[in-house]
Amino acid sequence: MNPVEVVTNRARSVRTAVLRVSLAPLLVRAGIFGTVLVGLLLAYPVQLLIGRPLAALALVALLPAIGPRRVWPTFAALVTVGGWLLATEGYDRPIALWRLLAVAAALYLTHSLCALAALLPYDAVVDPELIVRWLTRAGGVLGASAVFGVLLVQVSAVGGDRGLLALTVVGLLVAVALSALLAWLIRRK
Repeated sequence: MNPVEVVTNRARSVRTAVLRVSLAPLLVRAGIFGTVLVGLLLAYPVQLLIGRPLAALALVALLPAIGPRRVWPTFAALVTVGGWLLATEGYDRPIALWRLLAVAAALYLTHSLCALAALLPYDAVVDPELIVRWLTRAGGVLGASAVFGVLLVQVSAVGGDRGLLALTVVGLLVAVALSALLAWLIRRK
């Protein structure tokens, strides 16, 4: 096949794909774009949200919506975390609990919606109940995580400035145990 035929065939396949797109997968991908963009806007300092940087952030938000099975969701999460670090360390923005919870929620929703979009073909006919159940489960996880996070912040204030080394070690042990449990569950299949 010559290069002209390759380009022509690719253009035909893209045209066919665009004509066959159904509403539910399109809405899920729009949700991905929205959650990534909200996370980026919350993470980055306001001084950088003018002009070209905002266009670059919109492009970063668009990439996972286009390719949820590829590296783009991870890239968007790393750019979001980088923006958070830039805002807190480079621009001395104080860490506010509401902003931290909102960025974490946007990252989790992005991850969850990308997982759903990766499962849905672009031309799938989807029962709306599936998406509602998926988002309800994600909302439950976010709510429980937020409550648990706020409780942990309150417990961390008990130690004063010195902190509680025992709680840090217990938290590390719980993280290692959960990682081992997940690894065992994956190998078990």
